[in-house]
Parts: sequence; C-alpha cells; structure tokens
Amino acid sequence: MGPILAVAGLALGAGAVIVGIRARERASRAAGAMRSTQTALEQRLQVVDADLGAMSSVLSSMEEGVLLLDGAGRTRYANASLRTHLGTLPGALEALLPLGLQDAVRRAVREGTTAVAEVETGSGLWLRGSAKPVGDGGSILLVVRDITEARRLDSVRRDFVTNASHELKTPVASIQAAAETIKTAAHDDPSVVPRFADRLEIEAFRLSRIVSDLLDLSRLESGADLDEEIALGTILRDEAERFERAASEAGVSLEMSVEEVPSVRGSARDLSLLVRNLVDNAIRYTRAGGRIDVALCADPGGVVVIVTDTGLGIPSRDLPRIFERFYRVDRARSRETGGTGLGLSIVKHVVENHGGTVSVRSELGRGTTFEVRLPTEG
Repeated sequence: MGPILAVAGLALGAGAVIVGIRARERASRAAGAMRSTQTALEQRLQVVDADLGAMSSVLSSMEEGVLLLDGAGRTRYANASLRTHLGTLPGALEALLPLGLQDAVRRAVREGTTAVAEVETGSGLWLRGSAKPVGDGGSILLVVRDITEARRLDSVRRDFVTNASHELKTPVASIQAAAETIKTAAHDDPSVVPRFADRLEIEAFRLSRIVSDLLDLSRLESGADLDEEIALGTILRDEAERFERAASEAGVSLEMSVEEVPSVRGSARDLSLLVRNLVDNAIRYTRAGGRIDVALCADPGGVVVIVTDTGLGIPSRDLPRIFERFYRVDRARSRETGGTGLGLSIVKHVVENHGGTVSVRSELGRGTTFEVRLPTEG
C-alpha cells in the first residue's frame, strides 16, 4: 500500500499545482480585465471632462445670460453673462429679478412651453428672457439677452418714419394748394398766378431737397467707398464758390483760409457734402451783416476743417442733439429758409465714415464754430 499511497499523494500534489496555476491565470485575466476596464473608464472620464470643459467655456463666453433651474426652483448653473445682465447670480427662482423673468419661468413650468418676457432693469437696461422646459425633471432653462440697443434702434426708426412723413407732407400740401389756386385763378384772377407759381417752385425745390438729403443719409448710414485721394483745399474752394451768390443774397460775407495740408483718403462726393452742409447751415443762421469764416489747416496726424459764423448761436441745452435727424433749434427759421433738418446728421455720418470727429462750440447771440478733424492718408 505504501507505493500506491505515494503515487496518490504525488497525483494530488500535481492536481493542486494545476489548480493553483489555473487560479492564478484566472486571477491574472480578471486583473487584466479590471485594468482594461479602469483604463477605458479613465479615458471616458477624460472625454467627458473635456466635453464639460468645452461646454463650460462656450457657455461662459456667451453674451447671453444662461440660468438652469431644477424642478425645485434651485439654481443648477448660471454663467458670467447672467451676472452682467442682472447684477447678481440668483440662488433660486425666488431671488430672480426683475420679477418679469420670474413670471416667464413660472409660465414655462405651468404651460410646458417657451415663455418670453421683456423687462427693464434698475440700471436702465432692457432684457429679453426666454424660459423653456428641459428634460423630464421639471428643469427650466432661462436665456437672457440684452436688447437695449435693439429697442433704441427700433425707436429711432419709428421716429425717422414719423418725422420723414411729416416733413414730406408739408411741402406736398403747399404744392397741392398752390396748384389748385393756380388752376382756379387762371380764369378768375390771372394776376395772382405768378405769385402762386413762385410758391409752387419754392415748395417743389424744398421737397426735392428733403428727398435728396434722405437718400444721401440712407447711403451714408450703409457706409461709403473711401478709395480716393482727396485734396481738401480744392473741395473747400469749390464749395465756397458755389455759395458766393447765396451768401451775397443773405448779406453775409464768406471768407476762406486754406493752408497746404496732406491729402485725405476718402470720398470726394461725401466730403463735399460735409463742407456744403456746414456752410449752408452757417448762412441760414447768420443775419445780414454777419460773417462766415471757413478754414483748413494741418493737425498732428490729420487735418482740421473749421466753419465759424457770427450768427444766432445755439442754446447749450440743444447742443447735445443738433446732430440728430430732423432736430431743429429754431424750427420757424429753418422752415423759412428751406432747411430740411438733416444737414448736420449728414455731416456727422460723413465724419464717422472717414474715421474723424466733429465738435461744436456756440454762444447764444454770438455765433457758432464747427470743427471737423480727419485723419490723413498713411
């Protein structure tokens, strides 16, 4: 029995070794699988972290404010732009101000659809908030946009249409009345025909000027082609010659002082408009016996056009608004002299298109000085 037991013992020992080897192999394979799983998870987490980082960067760089509220009304996410718009970051729906934004969120929760609100902040900004349900947990995404400038432009456009309609209606009504009078008087009283024919011509010219100025202003607001090398001295002399007769008829002396200055890159047509409107404005608001001086001189990095008159002057309260379309300091005198109320607005747009600046100094009853600075070529 001894040899048999020995053999059996050897067999059992060999079996134990084999089992141990197989167990170590299984453990090794399991460890390898775990390492592979861990590596895959780490790689997946890196991708998720990168995606979250990219998403966070995008949301942080947006001009729109973004606020995510959970089903309980608690803030889950808010970007920096929201703080800029609201002045603070609300921790929950109850802290969200202005109240109009709260109302939009509550409507979105109640109705399950997008709700929009336009509100004004205490700092004078106008905001548009759009609240929308997201996911199945009752979360709401609120996007807040600053619409202050858009509302201002809408107001400007509405005012422009209203003012343009009013300005066009006045000469049209005068033309219609004069035409009807001439038609009647041609048989009943021919002697009045020349007087009303003159009125017809004046109002037709005024209407033509308004339309021309409106077209120029529309073109200038769309930008300009600044591809010419301009000798401003030549433009000033040409415009001064153009106004010699008008100045003489108004009893106003028009003097010119032009230095040799570098050329300006821009539009000769638009710069002529600029000078023309400044000189025309000076003649209209300077009484007989007055004087208008037009000067051109060099300035470090540019040139300066100066138009000075000894006219009526501009009240200080009106100075900030004189470059607005259709704004008139003296409406009665402007209508009497045929002004359209667009000349200085045209001047401003020409200057801005050429990268320059325009300023005005005035003393009531003593006169006004407009100073235009334009950069020179190179």
